[in-house]
Amino acid sequence: MASTSADPDVSGPVRPEDLHCLADAERAAATVLPAAVRDFVAGGSGAEVTLDANRAALDRVFLVPRVLRDVSACTTGTTLLGRPARLPLALAPVAYQRLVHPEGELAAARAAQAAGVPFTVSTLSSVPVERLTALDGTVWFQLYWLRDAEGSPDLVRRAEDAGAQAIMLTVDVPWMGRRLRDVRNRFALPDYVRAAHLAEGPSAAHRVPSGTGAASALAAHTEAVFSPALTWSSVEALRERTRLPLVLKGILAAEDAVRAAECGVDAVVVSNHGGRQLDGALPSVDALPEVVAGVAGRCEVLLDSGIRSGTDVLRALALGASGVLVGRPALWGLAVGGEGGVRRVLDLLAVEFRDALGLAGCADATDARELRTVRRAG
Repeated sequence: MASTSADPDVSGPVRPEDLHCLADAERAAATVLPAAVRDFVAGGSGAEVTLDANRAALDRVFLVPRVLRDVSACTTGTTLLGRPARLPLALAPVAYQRLVHPEGELAAARAAQAAGVPFTVSTLSSVPVERLTALDGTVWFQLYWLRDAEGSPDLVRRAEDAGAQAIMLTVDVPWMGRRLRDVRNRFALPDYVRAAHLAEGPSAAHRVPSGTGAASALAAHTEAVFSPALTWSSVEALRERTRLPLVLKGILAAEDAVRAAECGVDAVVVSNHGGRQLDGALPSVDALPEVVAGVAGRCEVLLDSGIRSGTDVLRALALGASGVLVGRPALWGLAVGGEGGVRRVLDLLAVEFRDALGLAGCADATDARELRTVRRAG
């Protein structure tokens, strides 16, 4: 693809400081990652209709800025799950980050700590939770419900003992969506990448195959390990089990959000898994207003899937969200420059969000939630 004045020069090594927007990070990462790894991170399920729709739906949300307001002291800080954060965002749970950089989750968690935002460690992290909580940042633990009856309670206990500050239960993965890029690439993990939390105990028998040449070793692994029998009873049991804030990730229906609030969860994440589960599912931002209305303040609402700029963060707040989760962009930064690359991505989001706040006539996140939005038909 021919470069334009808006594109970074990717003819040689790209430094984090050469990135000026999150799209720059994605383009630069594509030049350093193996094609199959790039596809694993970037791809969605099926025909990738929902993957593409997430971005298109966000671009259809237009903000109505206010004027003649004092924005000389714009502040980007907020609280998420009762704790202060310098931005209304957290890094989303993303599996196997050592695929894109040798330090993997450790580098990303250090960057999140420096930026003053939560880092969410996946059940399928390639670095154990104990090493991440030892950094003294805000760490949330993402939980997949496992077939092994003791597996999920053991992981919750492990996260609690390590000092994690919230449990985020993913509820939209009874099994992995059919991701054709991975199938065509016959994608499997290299030997040096492992699911750190499944390497011991009863689940060790279901370690992710590496180098097997299976059509999708990861899909086979999730089908063997994840339980498709996760129900509201499981959520209620988990709510009883942990005193940590409980978050449900993967909510699109307002009815499910209402049920979650009734179960006593502290937050829901409106998410279609970044277009990686049900292809044809509603774009997350289109589901957000009904979810916000349904929970009616009984729990926080976060938005996931497709966030690519500080303006997107402002859009989410204007539609009623408490904050957002950022997934793939952090991986692009990690691939380009390790911890420094993730820091650059978070710095760009901070600069863009503050810029959008002030230009919209908002001094802080509270003002942002009072902005009016208009949706333009696609």
